[in-house]
Amino acid sequence: MTLLLVAISLVLFGALAMRESPLWQWGAGFVAVGILSGLDFTQGGAVYGLGWFSYVLIGLGVVLLLLAVKPIRMTVLTRPVYGAVKSILPKVSRTEQEALDAGTVGWDAELFSGRPDWDKLTNIRALTLTEEERAFLEGPAETACSMIDDWDIRHNRADLSPELWQFLKDKGFLGMLIAKEHGGLGFSAQAQSMIVSKIASRSVAAAITVMVPNSLGPGELLEKYGTPAQKEKYLHRLANGQEVPCFALTGVHSGSDAGGMRDIGVVTKGMHNGQEVLGVTLSFDKRYITLAPIATLVGLAFILKDPDNLLGRGQDIGITLALIPHDHPGLDIGRRHYPARQAFMNGPVRGKDVFIPMDFLIGGTDYAGQGWRMLMECLSTGRAISLPAIGTTSIKQTLRATSAYARVRRQFGIPVGIMEGVAEPLGEMVKRAYMFEATRRLTASMVDEGQRPAVIAGLLKYTTTEAMRDSMDDAFDIQGGRAIQDGPGNYLFGAYQSMPVAITVEGANILTRTLMTFAQGVLRAHPYLLKEIQAAQNKDRKAGLNAFDAAFGGHTGFMLRNIVASFLHGLTNGNFASSPNEGSMARWYRRLHRYSQDFALVADWTTVVLGGALKRKQKLSGRMADILGDLYLMSATLKRFEEEGSIAEDKELVEAILRDRIASLEATFAEVFANFPNPVFAWAMRFLCFPLGRHAKPASDRVNYRFVRAVLRPGSFRDRLTTGVYVSMDPNDVTGVLEDAFRKVTEAEDIEAKFIKASRKGVIERRLDRDAIADAVAAGVLSDNEAGIMRAADEATNRAVHVDDFEMDVLKETAPRAAAE
Repeated sequence: MTLLLVAISLVLFGALAMRESPLWQWGAGFVAVGILSGLDFTQGGAVYGLGWFSYVLIGLGVVLLLLAVKPIRMTVLTRPVYGAVKSILPKVSRTEQEALDAGTVGWDAELFSGRPDWDKLTNIRALTLTEEERAFLEGPAETACSMIDDWDIRHNRADLSPELWQFLKDKGFLGMLIAKEHGGLGFSAQAQSMIVSKIASRSVAAAITVMVPNSLGPGELLEKYGTPAQKEKYLHRLANGQEVPCFALTGVHSGSDAGGMRDIGVVTKGMHNGQEVLGVTLSFDKRYITLAPIATLVGLAFILKDPDNLLGRGQDIGITLALIPHDHPGLDIGRRHYPARQAFMNGPVRGKDVFIPMDFLIGGTDYAGQGWRMLMECLSTGRAISLPAIGTTSIKQTLRATSAYARVRRQFGIPVGIMEGVAEPLGEMVKRAYMFEATRRLTASMVDEGQRPAVIAGLLKYTTTEAMRDSMDDAFDIQGGRAIQDGPGNYLFGAYQSMPVAITVEGANILTRTLMTFAQGVLRAHPYLLKEIQAAQNKDRKAGLNAFDAAFGGHTGFMLRNIVASFLHGLTNGNFASSPNEGSMARWYRRLHRYSQDFALVADWTTVVLGGALKRKQKLSGRMADILGDLYLMSATLKRFEEEGSIAEDKELVEAILRDRIASLEATFAEVFANFPNPVFAWAMRFLCFPLGRHAKPASDRVNYRFVRAVLRPGSFRDRLTTGVYVSMDPNDVTGVLEDAFRKVTEAEDIEAKFIKASRKGVIERRLDRDAIADAVAAGVLSDNEAGIMRAADEATNRAVHVDDFEMDVLKETAPRAAAE
């Protein structure tokens, strides 16, 4: 009977926790169990005497019932906890609050919740383009790619060619996000992402040139916040390339920390166009500003002060944005940086006591002081499109080039790609290509649906660019000398040089991972935490107490549910978790639910236990960001597989990706527990999340090797993995030479096998002083037709493995040298 009572109690309390039941139900439950524990069921249920444990349960139940009465709860519980929380929870600064308000949460909030609503994922629209957007991708974007000579851009010119510049302007590449009513293309985020991706597969410098005006720039700011006069004056000119924009945020000493800017504007009166007007005197020193050296229109972020209260809003107005013509008196631009020897225009923007009229402020005086919110709203969408597009296409392009090279290049008589040592990194490249394309298209679709996924944008920025770095390193390892010898025929080196740029810009990956992603994510996406913080910081104590009481009660229920749900899913490996369907991926959806639940518990406890110290525990914060990243990668991979019709050929690859991500998740959870500063909570989290231990293993070598072999052949599998990159079949093109050789070598595969067999028997011999193919014909090994096919493959292979060499004086600098500052 005791065991039965214990079982009933556990079921009852588990059900209460899973339902996030109110206090009175918990109180009634404890009282009921306490009374039951004192009944003698062998005597018809008569009470034979309550023991001490029964009294404890009944007493606890009575306390909970009393706490369910709000006036009592507020007096004995909420007020003391409210005071304690004020000193524990992290403070939210004005810039942090504006950043939190600027973005939206969607699927990331479901992952933080621990019980994802699958409709929030499955209802996000699949990759969708209009006929106009498809025509642009297949027309002007394809033409632009064919015009790009990356060696000429980065070595000879340190700039795009004049013809390419003009083409990009004429065809509207710089105004893709500007609405048609203002002369722009009005393209979706998905289309912009795919266009930037295609161009980046040809030249990162050209892609950045297109990306920046369509990411964080005056065009988007004017569309959303500009005055009618500003829109009328500038949007058409920006759309057709008459104006080239830049936006200056990054300061010499503050970096991208807008709150720490030393760039100051002071409201005052001054002369403009011969008249005294109200305006702003600006002093600023910005650097790393893309397109600044050639910009005709400069967006500027600064802190606005109004010491004489001329605007009637106090002395400290806050972060403000302005738009300044390049020839305005006092504006100093035109010099350039040379980031990682990349050819895209990037340089400083400076000014000292520059006077601008009030109508230069973006949105006019109505938007003075709202600059950080304006920037965050634009950045949360721009970041979700720009660098994920460039990082993803780099991952796909390196796979396409490397898979071709690994099949064409032979060592020890076999293609290097089938060697297990080479297949290992090539397999990782395959998985990254599928996975990150899935995240790129999912996130772009979120933006097209009106979301501003700030947390996911930051997450993707660092995960995609780090994956790009890994794939590029793998490509160099596999291609060796072919990769490192730079020249007109090198299709990897330009992208390799650009990697540090992608890692560094829009928030360096180190800080994005360790400081921003999880810290902002848990505040945005946690169902109660931000409400508690806002209540604790409310200047109206009564209103704050009431708001805190509601949020704290909800948080308590959330925490109890997490405890029970994590433990149950850990015992069952998520087999009873939810799935949006019962298809072939159902078990993986359930695993995703299980680890989302674990993440919800650990994220909640990490934030509650560490409080304000979370900002200092950046290694823990970084690991939690990694867990969130793996959950998002799993989500995107599953969605892509099902949206593409659950292609049987891709199933093994998808499952390998999911196995890898789960193994990574479990390992990262273990690192969090091992380094958690409170050992009691660390033990409790480990026990609740993994009561039976960690058992996940990544995909096996055998499985990985199978899809490596598949990508070493032309076909739909390889094409899907590298979808969206520019593909040339021209043997005189820098990458077309590889595609040409890849196909010819594959066509000659059976003939080559006969040739190699004869060579091993000593019938023929590969020598530079003899024509081995002619010898094979003479020996009866090959027919004349077979010899022709093999000779074509040989010649194509020679072109593909060729590396550039130069006369001694050819590599002298040809681009003009800028004078050192």
